[in-house]
Parts: sequence; structure tokens; C-alpha cells
Amino acid sequence: MGSIRTLNGDIDASQLSVTYSHDHIYCIPPYWAERQDDDLLLDDPTASERELADFYQAGGRAIYDATAPDYGRQVVAVAEMAKRQQVHVIATTGFNKGFLWSSKRPGSTQTFADWIESSSIDALVEHVCHEVTTGIEGSHYRAGVVKCGTGYNTISPLERKTMEVIVRAQQCTGAPMHSHTEMGTMGLEQAQIFRSLGLDLSRLCFAHMDRNPDPWLHRQIANTGAFLSFDGMSRIKYYPEHVRTQAILALCKRGYQKHILIGGDFARKSMSAHYGKGGLGLKFILADWRPRFIAEAQEEGLDGEALLYDFLVENPARYFAFG
Repeated sequence: MGSIRTLNGDIDASQLSVTYSHDHIYCIPPYWAERQDDDLLLDDPTASERELADFYQAGGRAIYDATAPDYGRQVVAVAEMAKRQQVHVIATTGFNKGFLWSSKRPGSTQTFADWIESSSIDALVEHVCHEVTTGIEGSHYRAGVVKCGTGYNTISPLERKTMEVIVRAQQCTGAPMHSHTEMGTMGLEQAQIFRSLGLDLSRLCFAHMDRNPDPWLHRQIANTGAFLSFDGMSRIKYYPEHVRTQAILALCKRGYQKHILIGGDFARKSMSAHYGKGGLGLKFILADWRPRFIAEAQEEGLDGEALLYDFLVENPARYFAFG
């Protein structure tokens, strides 16, 4: 199946075990720091590490940390936490979405937008590939995923440029590829662009598919060969949890269970059990959502345990493996 690149070394895919496929551990996004939106700053390393410890205690063994450079990635600190807590953490390189790029790059007077606009595609590809093959920001820690993203119902010219960069980086390195979709929009439009660039879409995961719980859309995305990330568990502000579960089960009833990945997109202090907000914590999916999903799947005549093994173990092992 191949190897998976974690912050603390490459491992065989069979070693990955129970995996969250989209979360954030410790990050200080410059866009939100400039606007003093404290809830979106996971800036306490002690609290973040306690969340990792809870995750391990609940049975979790691996996390894809989807924090791109433009979202305040803190790779050295996260790698050290991961090692202490015996959790495999897979880091990302690349880009998030365009509205974040008005902020300055760390250690630079340039904004992310200025850098992307003024740099050639070749130079950006070289930069991203370096973070996969050599190291991130002068460290020896390497990224195991390449990432891009687009906005709500729109793809800006700069976002289109980063999409090409990340496809080329994926093709050069063999790394798995993650694409952010704002509120679950533009997935099919992204797929069309990726296909025109020659991407093997089986190497790709579309994030936030449950923000747009449209069974027809989900089937069309799965038909491209890509993975779908359902990563909004506990966000009742969008809709009841049952809606997400039904969207997942609708895919499973059509035979698409091998395309589903699970995560929490844990990214706010208010989601945390240790940042003083009294939140549900990083353990929520394994400790609380999992038994509910099993019960709802059983009500629909499906084996929830078997499905979760696919979502949390088998599918991540295939998706995160280089190839």
C-alpha cells in the first residue's frame, strides 16, 4: 500500500490505525490574529497537547493536521507534541483559500496574495515540493499532504493558480492531495479543472462535503474517484447531526463507503475541552459520535462498526499513502 509521511518519519500504511482525516492541533492563523478573533487562535500549546492526549485515550492514533502555511502552521511544536503523545500527525503544505491571503507571510513584508501573484508557477511548485521532500521552513519535518482551496461558489484567479501548483506538486511527489471547498461548494468545478490538469483524482480528497449535504452531488464527487471528507461533526448550527449521518449512509447504500473519510475540523477554542470554553473536545468523534453513528446505521440495516473501520482505518491508510 506504500508509506505515509508523518512529522516524525515515514511509516507503513498498515501502522496508521484509527485516523481523523481533517483537524487542526495548534495554529495561529495570521488573518484571524490581525482581526483579534481569539476563538480561532489555537495558541496554547499545553491545551492543544491535552487534546491530543484525550484523542489517544479515546483510541485515536493518527491525525491529518490540515493547517496550511497561510493558516498559521506551527510544525515544530506540533511534531514535538505528537511524539510525546505517540500520535502520528500528518502535516500539509500548500494553500488554503483566497480570502486568507491578505495577511503577511511570516518573516516577510509580502502578503500571501502578493507572493502567489508575483511568483511563477514553477517557483511555487518547487517550494511546495521542497516542504514534502526536504523540510518545512528550515526544519527537518516534512509534509505528507499537498493542499489547495477555493471560496464560496467561486474560484478566483489566484486560487486557480494555486490549484495548478498543487496538482503539479502532487504529480512530482506522489503525495496525497487535499482540496478545501468553502461550505462544500465548487467540488465538481474543481474536479473539472483538476482533470484538465491531468490529476489522478483517486489521490484527492474534497474537504467539507457535509457542509453541503446533497446526496446527488456526493455521488458525482465519488464517481470521480476522489475521497469525500465529512468533517463537521458537532456543528449543529448548520443542521442536526442526523442530516450528516443520513448523507453518509446514503453514499454507503450506493456502495461508496470506500470513498469516505472522517474528521472534526477542530479549529476553535470553543470546540476544545481544555481551552477554558467547556467544549466537546478532540475526542468527541470517537467517544460520542461513533456510538450514535453505529446505532443510526443499524436502524438503516447497515453494519456501523464495519463502516467506521473503513472510514477511520482502511480508507485513510489508502488515501494518505504516497503513490
